[in-house]
Amino acid sequence: MSKQVWKPGNMIYPLPAVMVSTADKSGNTNILTIAWTGTVCTNPPMAYISVRPERYSYHMIEESGEFVINLTTEKLAWAADFCGVRSGRDVDKWKECSLTAEPAQFLKYAPCIKESPVNIECRVIRTEKLGSHHMFLAEVTAVRVDDSYLDEKGKFELNRTGLLAYSHGEYLGLGKKLGTFGYSVRKKKTAGKKSTGRKNTNRKRKNGKKN
Repeated sequence: MSKQVWKPGNMIYPLPAVMVSTADKSGNTNILTIAWTGTVCTNPPMAYISVRPERYSYHMIEESGEFVINLTTEKLAWAADFCGVRSGRDVDKWKECSLTAEPAQFLKYAPCIKESPVNIECRVIRTEKLGSHHMFLAEVTAVRVDDSYLDEKGKFELNRTGLLAYSHGEYLGLGKKLGTFGYSVRKKKTAGKKSTGRKNTNRKRKNGKKN
């Protein structure tokens, strides 16, 4: 197998294609689709998004210091693409995509997208001007989940929502489950080991030995 060497670039895929809802202090709102986003820290919970300064939503995030990361699903694929290729300067994305804005729990300006199964409310704590994109580093103030995906024990079944991924210009469904966290090192109990233990116990009893 041979490989070509290309110039430096971003080839980290797949990525989440999330819809980020924003607002300024005057009440104007917008949605932009972002793939450059992710987890930064567990405790305290932190996330980030990277945005080009020329994007219409950039000044809204800069002014309000708030945004909401809304996870997308296969049902929201068309809306996710539309919100990534059309500008809020020209169209009302909420109307064009038939999406519903609802108030966040702890944010003052940025709304959540009702149709998304998970809304991650974020408050900006730092802006890093890196180059073509500026990174908004934020604390997570709340996570809202669609309770229709809770099982009988109250566990949220995120992977049942039909999550969407973005890879090299294409939107993809996540596909089938291949394993669970830690399955590669998890020890398996075999019937053979159990039966061996019983035989040894029986042998000791026959010989008059006490356990």
